[in-house]
Amino acid sequence: MNRHRGAKLFFLIFILGIGNGSFAQKNLLKKLFSSEKDSTRSDSFLPVPLIGYTQETGVEFGLTGLFSFYTDRQDKENRGSTLSGDATYSTEKQSTARIKTDIWTPKNKYHYQAEVRYKNFPFYFYGVGNQTKEADKDLLIEELQHVVLEAEKQLSKEYYLGLTTSFDDYSFREKNPGGIFTTDPIKGKHGGKALFIGLSQIIDNRNSNVYSTQGSYLKLNYSYAPNFFGGENFEGSLFKLDFRTFKTLNNKLVLGVNVNYQTLRGDSPPFYLLPQLGGEMMRGYYTGRFRDQNLLAAQAELRYRFMPRFAIIGFIGAGNVYSTGNFVLAASKPTFGGGVRYFFEVERGLSISLDYGFGEKRANEARQKGLNICIGQAF
Repeated sequence: MNRHRGAKLFFLIFILGIGNGSFAQKNLLKKLFSSEKDSTRSDSFLPVPLIGYTQETGVEFGLTGLFSFYTDRQDKENRGSTLSGDATYSTEKQSTARIKTDIWTPKNKYHYQAEVRYKNFPFYFYGVGNQTKEADKDLLIEELQHVVLEAEKQLSKEYYLGLTTSFDDYSFREKNPGGIFTTDPIKGKHGGKALFIGLSQIIDNRNSNVYSTQGSYLKLNYSYAPNFFGGENFEGSLFKLDFRTFKTLNNKLVLGVNVNYQTLRGDSPPFYLLPQLGGEMMRGYYTGRFRDQNLLAAQAELRYRFMPRFAIIGFIGAGNVYSTGNFVLAASKPTFGGGVRYFFEVERGLSISLDYGFGEKRANEARQKGLNICIGQAF
């Protein structure tokens, strides 16, 4: 789960249940601060209601949840699997829904991921490029059907090879016609379909796929979108690189580093498929404020887990989006900030994360900033 709506949106989070039971009132504080681990590796479920308000959505309310389990409880090397979902609805009759799985089979021989998402929701469009302006923001209503399937097989202890496929169907309408979405020559403003088919490779020697404190992870993905749908629909390729490495500095302090690169190649790539700064990679930026054919970003995070149930973090990073052949290092945008973690599963490292990030301060604009809330780590 991730929410990044800027200063206008506030979420009230209530933890209804942790593990296999609910909080009894008299045991609430004990449970909140307990350092006890679940040696049985039993299943757990965390539901979290959400409520918020913005001018463009009205009152928004919904529910997110995470079900965590092991496919082999006896195997201590078996990585944790999860099933998560969320759904929201607003008083302006806008809605979102998503189901996501991340499953590791016994002995970690196979890794399966899937995501199905529907969205009928507004977002601000600022244009394309690394220098978009706040004054140009244009409210669009996006309708999206999205499906992703991934399957990887373990070929050695640290190496996985797999297949990926994804399908997206986009449509857009301008809330108040006459903005830059109407006046600018934007590619893909009528929406479209894209089916990507590709290969993925993973090298992973982290000590945990949930809360890593040691080791590294590298995922490479190349996907191609053939001309299945004709017309103005996209035909081309997408390459992604995700690198993460972690180092334990002492028994409470961990340093993590994350590098992300994406490039979309093809004739007339539509704006809705372009890589976007924001979210967990560039906390503090409204996702989609800056988008272009290429993205390069890096961040470092220092995690101080001062109690088994609680940690604080600080992060710093930089990122850039750019058209092919036009990378300028000096144009990279900064991000910095901090946050807190509450570990509702001590042994597995499952947590609720709240981060506040700050970005660049452009002339005649307020500094980029925003709140990120998610179940799990930023990386």
